[in-house]
Amino acid sequence: MDDLERDVTAGTAETAPKKRHSKKFVVFKWLGITALAVFLVLGGATWWLARNAEPIMRQRIIDTLSARFKSPVELDEFHVTIAKGLGVEGKGLRIMYLMQVNDQGQQRSEPMLAIDEFRFRTTLNDLRKSPTHVGEVHVTGLHIRKPPREDRKITPPEPKKKPKESIVVDRIVVDHAALVMETNKPDKLPLEWDIAHLVLVDVGADRPFDYTATLVNPKPLGDIASKGHFGPWNVFDPGATPLDGTYSFDNADLRTTKGIGGILSSKGSFGGSLDNITADGETDTPDFRLDVSEHPVPLHTKFHAIIDGTNGDVLLQPVEAWLARSYFVCVGHVINNKDPKGKDIRLEVVMPKARIEDMLRLGVKTSPPLMTGAFTMKTKLHIPPGDVDISKKIELADGSFEIRGAHFTSDKIQEKIDALSMRAQGKPKQANAEATADFDVSSDMRGRFQLKNGIIHIPSLRYDMAGAQVLMLGEYSTDGNKFDFVGKVRTKAHLSQMVSGWKGWLLKPADPFFSKHGAGAEIPIKINGTKDEPHFGPDFKDDRTKDLGKGMEAPK
Repeated sequence: MDDLERDVTAGTAETAPKKRHSKKFVVFKWLGITALAVFLVLGGATWWLARNAEPIMRQRIIDTLSARFKSPVELDEFHVTIAKGLGVEGKGLRIMYLMQVNDQGQQRSEPMLAIDEFRFRTTLNDLRKSPTHVGEVHVTGLHIRKPPREDRKITPPEPKKKPKESIVVDRIVVDHAALVMETNKPDKLPLEWDIAHLVLVDVGADRPFDYTATLVNPKPLGDIASKGHFGPWNVFDPGATPLDGTYSFDNADLRTTKGIGGILSSKGSFGGSLDNITADGETDTPDFRLDVSEHPVPLHTKFHAIIDGTNGDVLLQPVEAWLARSYFVCVGHVINNKDPKGKDIRLEVVMPKARIEDMLRLGVKTSPPLMTGAFTMKTKLHIPPGDVDISKKIELADGSFEIRGAHFTSDKIQEKIDALSMRAQGKPKQANAEATADFDVSSDMRGRFQLKNGIIHIPSLRYDMAGAQVLMLGEYSTDGNKFDFVGKVRTKAHLSQMVSGWKGWLLKPADPFFSKHGAGAEIPIKINGTKDEPHFGPDFKDDRTKDLGKGMEAPK
């Protein structure tokens, strides 16, 4: 018995570990089966999602854009790859307009928005959610066309339930974008904005999104950095879509516009809608110049502009400008012209406080400027379009000016002015002895003018100095190489008093013949030649001067 009990006890002791091992095996077996089942389920789900991700994502993109813009959406190519999540790529995406034509909806041939290529990444987990969340979308080649205001989009019936967007995007990065503002006017070209780089953040259907953009400005050539807010897009009237922002424009080379030069920088702000943008800003050009003179002059401006997005025209109201020591104000239009292509600039210019030497330094090749003095002016400025230097096509009309305290920088001219003033006062001895020494006459000048084809036409010029009035008309070339004036010198003194000695006695009989219109003497003269070689002399043959001086007060 004892032996039997020992055997039974020993047998029981040996089978106990086997049972424990058997239980562990069963647990691990079921854990493995469960893990395999979970793996198969997840793998199957992943396989199913991967197989169906492309049509799901394609439809979600179309549904979201169609709901956002209430327009048909077309997509040429679409692909989904599974590697580290879902990689999505597409080409030929178009959002079409529905236009009102004969009270029937008709799809417009040109799309409202077109994208050459786009790509983004998401996850299978996000794909199972609705809406699908996308962190960043990369776009290459974005084209937006705003139709003319007359082409209204039809109004679809209001849905009973607001359409649900099935994709939400945090950020869109765009390379190479273009905004075209179309027009129905036959004499206008579309207004085009070339955008090199654009980033859209916080993109939503019912709120404006933030943007930063780099725009390419063709003339003057340079990049404009801008940031602000855009939208929400008005699907029924795209031109009413709001926008605002600030901009900076640095190191713009003005030589890309024929006839001018200098390096411009500008900054400012703008706001409004695509059809009507209001902008306020400043520009600085420390070396502004015209090619006719190539003399750099510092130019600073402040402007308030209204941009008509329907035709590209700009209303300047006003532009304040400081050219060296001169201040002036301009109001008018910059018209976007089709034929000839370019900008047609028409401005009314008022210079209440300026210096004539600043104007001459900018517009005349000779150096130093021919004259100095305080200057005021009013004129109408016209710069027509066309591929011609600005200095050759600039036009000034209905101009009037006044110069106070004028002084000629040319010694030859100023000496003749000094001598004329001395003789006109009846001081011929001082004219001979002192006109080239200490006596220096300042004078006042006023007149009317117009500029065309590089020639300043002056139909009326009055030049007042001590003892004399000079009344003239004529022409002066902007390159400084030509004077051609005729007129009259009206003096306080009689003819015989303007020369000394026996010459004065000889001229006494002639005094009554030259004493006219209340002046001691009235002598017809001409001035011609060049700035360096001027010629003064009497001129009794030109009939254009016969009415000059009538009804005017005598010289003082």
